[in-house]
Amino acid sequence: MKIVNKFYPHALVILGFIFVSLIYFYPVLQGKQIFQSDIAQYTGMAKEQNDFRATENAEPYWTNSAFGGMPTYQLGANYPNDFIGKVDDVLRFLPRPADYLFLYFLGFYGLLLVLKTDPLKAFIGAIAFGFSTYMIIILGVGHNAKAHAIAYMPLVIAGFILVFQKKYIWGGLLTMFAVALEISANHFQMTYYLLIFLLILSGYFAFNFIKEKDFKGLLISLGVLLVAGIFALGANAGNLMATNEYAKYSIRDKSELTFNPDGSKNETTASMTTDYITEYSYGIAESLNLIAPRIFGGSSHENVGTDSRMYAFMVEQGVPASQAQDFVSGMPTYWGDQPIVSAPAYIGAVVFFLAVLALFIDERKIKYVFLTGALFTLVLSWGKNFSLLTDFFIEYVPLYDKFRAVSSIQVILELCFPVLAVMGLQSFFKAKDEPKLQQKALVQTGVFGLGVLVILLIAKSFFHFTGTSDQYFLESYGPDFVDALKEDRITMYYADLLRSGFLILITFGLLYCSLKYEKIIILLSYILLLGLALLGVFFVFIVIGEKTLLTIKAFVPLISFLLAYFVWRLISIKENNQLGIVLIGILLIFDLFFVDKKYVSAKDFVSPVQIAAPFQETPADSQILKDTSIYRVFDLQGQLQGRSSYFHKTIGGYSAVRPRRMQQLYDYQIAKNNLEVLNMLNVKYVIQVDKEGNQIPAVNPDANGNAWFVGAVKLVNKPDDVMKALNTLDTKKVAVFNVHEHESKFQNARLKKAFDTTGTIKVVTYKPNYIKYKSENNGDGLAVFSEMYYKNGWNAYIDGKLTDHFPVDYVLRAMEVPAGKHTIEFKFEPQIIQTGGTITLISSIGMLLLLAGGIYFEKFYRKDSQKSHRDTQNN
Repeated sequence: MKIVNKFYPHALVILGFIFVSLIYFYPVLQGKQIFQSDIAQYTGMAKEQNDFRATENAEPYWTNSAFGGMPTYQLGANYPNDFIGKVDDVLRFLPRPADYLFLYFLGFYGLLLVLKTDPLKAFIGAIAFGFSTYMIIILGVGHNAKAHAIAYMPLVIAGFILVFQKKYIWGGLLTMFAVALEISANHFQMTYYLLIFLLILSGYFAFNFIKEKDFKGLLISLGVLLVAGIFALGANAGNLMATNEYAKYSIRDKSELTFNPDGSKNETTASMTTDYITEYSYGIAESLNLIAPRIFGGSSHENVGTDSRMYAFMVEQGVPASQAQDFVSGMPTYWGDQPIVSAPAYIGAVVFFLAVLALFIDERKIKYVFLTGALFTLVLSWGKNFSLLTDFFIEYVPLYDKFRAVSSIQVILELCFPVLAVMGLQSFFKAKDEPKLQQKALVQTGVFGLGVLVILLIAKSFFHFTGTSDQYFLESYGPDFVDALKEDRITMYYADLLRSGFLILITFGLLYCSLKYEKIIILLSYILLLGLALLGVFFVFIVIGEKTLLTIKAFVPLISFLLAYFVWRLISIKENNQLGIVLIGILLIFDLFFVDKKYVSAKDFVSPVQIAAPFQETPADSQILKDTSIYRVFDLQGQLQGRSSYFHKTIGGYSAVRPRRMQQLYDYQIAKNNLEVLNMLNVKYVIQVDKEGNQIPAVNPDANGNAWFVGAVKLVNKPDDVMKALNTLDTKKVAVFNVHEHESKFQNARLKKAFDTTGTIKVVTYKPNYIKYKSENNGDGLAVFSEMYYKNGWNAYIDGKLTDHFPVDYVLRAMEVPAGKHTIEFKFEPQIIQTGGTITLISSIGMLLLLAGGIYFEKFYRKDSQKSHRDTQNN
């Protein structure tokens, strides 16, 4: 019974998380799936990979449908012996995206328990974290890997805290599995940002160890974390090793070219340009939308409603009401510094107030760790708007230049503030024996919170409310249109500041009443109880007339009656403090809930059929697909989209880690209309758009084909020279070769040998990871293949014998072919996958042994040791 009493509150909380996750995304119960724009692009990119899996029951690890060809290591590849992935699958048992929301809740709840928070407050804190607007909007747009990684962050932090608190066994085990799951989520940018926070956290504990001269404790803690980290890395070795190998060839690594596409000198030493890294930088003043969601206009596609100035303006122009309503449902009201924003990163006015309260009342020094983490990452999120720090990090901090969209580092802030909020709530009610401290801290917090909002109300005149696209709207629609847009922005500014002020006042009032007037809290609880009961009954009658019970209306009675029962139980046992906490928790949740629903709601869910096939075949696609030969397609309008990859083998695609050389080929050659480069890439069709917006598949009759023999080789000594040679190269006759870097693969390069060009090469078999050709030539030939050169995995065979091949023309493969008839094969056989799989297997077995050993030690050995110690004392 003791075990039941110990664990049943946590079981109820977990059931609550499941319930809330399914209710918020209730269309999943109807069999619908959320339409995520990024996942639609991914589906296009992964189409060839998924088709191969279905037919071959194997993993290709390469796709030819995007960027001319690239590894699938960051395209959802399945790696051998992925034990930790199976653990993750068990945790994500709910339908997507409810599974990620549940993980948000679960991970954060674990962190709060480690911080000695009781289940009720931890439940409220977990909901606050999961309902932060940024956490919801990334699920709406399809940043699933990012959400996945964020969800495991709190558990990693919890593990570190336990280890530093000298709970080495449980802390080490939690750290090991949490870090393994974090890495498995496969969003290295989020993991990197977590590491920055962990350095702050570790520095705090290390300082305390050193201050107390407990060097042994520090070394043991670091040793436990090191062991946990090694096994966690090992459990993800397949993914990590393959990704690390490929990253050197992606746009995330340094360019080998010393000049830019415009001919100027390439002076950057970073992997990516500073402009690209900081394109999405948070505005300094824009950071205030953390506490008032739409003071910078909300989103780039905001529904301003029929009571807006824009709606009135459209009606005044003679636009029918229905059309005007549709038009104002997606207005570009955002006027901050970022190119485009799907929603404000709102943490909640109530959360903000409670977090500030923690700074005044909580006595635990660890609060400064979370405050430092929040403020430091906030400043880093400003990017180009605080270039002094950003430029330093890009130039000198390892790996920082591998990631773009620096504004996303605010996820650390959005983790830290709910932690501080729960600490504030907890400490306030724990200090009930010190009413003066409570009152002083509450007043200080109220003055600070309301003071910030009042200053913003007064400072309205300092803002221009002008967006980066307003000039376009001015030229296209006229000044009156822009004036209406600005008026709506100003309305949002005032409305949301007042809204946040109102929420802060209510929170202040509830806490003050909990301190001074408990009878008011009881009265409010009775009013809430009555309101919940009436609301439940009201919606029961509404639901009776509904055709289906799987709507949000159907869940209102259930939620209302459950909350009513919980409130009644607290009233009956006279838990007045708990009643105050519940009232604040409800206020906090509804604050975030109604903001979230503006940006991700039931309308975003569609049928599974639409998710499985997000792109519809156009007449242009149909015409191209009639050609059953092997060729590539260039979509002029969708160069960086996944749509074309869904239907064709393209030289474009959608990937944040696309091949660097292919991107360079586009920037330096294709964008300058070098058709000869399209020819060598075997681009047979170019999808263009006419004046009416219809797609037209233009045929390129000069495409080189799948392979051809060239008669001469142009030798150069560096990548710059290869790229410049392509400006005038006749790729059908001549191949350009970097003899300095690859001479060992083409030892006859300097002999100026005359190659036979009369031979033929034809494709016999074409799969993502295997290509077979038949060749016939009278003399020795130099064959060029319109396939991407990637040395780490692709092996070439002539008549079954492994044969050297080498890069030419900057991106293509080439090899010497002796005279006669031959079978030429290219096989993608990445050794890194096998090596990584072996390390993964060994590490996974090690993790299971450590888990079993840890449990045995804690449950049996330590218990026996304690019993023996007591027996010795009794004797």
